[in-house]
Amino acid sequence: MKPNAVVPRSQFGEGSFPGNGNLKLTPEQEKIHELEKRLKDAELERDILKKAIGIFSKSGR
Repeated sequence: MKPNAVVPRSQFGEGSFPGNGNLKLTPEQEKIHELEKRLKDAELERDILKKAIGIFSKSGR
C-alpha cells in the first residue's frame, strides 16, 4: 500500500473515524465518560477544600 493511499472505510469498519476525530460511544460508554468526569471534578473540589482547611487552620493559631 502506498503511504498516501486512500483506504476504503469498509476496511476499518463503520464508525471508525466518524468525523473530527471523535469516537462514537455507546450509551454505556457515554455514561462511564460522564461519571469519570464527575469523579474528577469531585476529587479536584476535595483537594481544593483540603488545602483551604490547611490554610485556615494555620491562620487561627
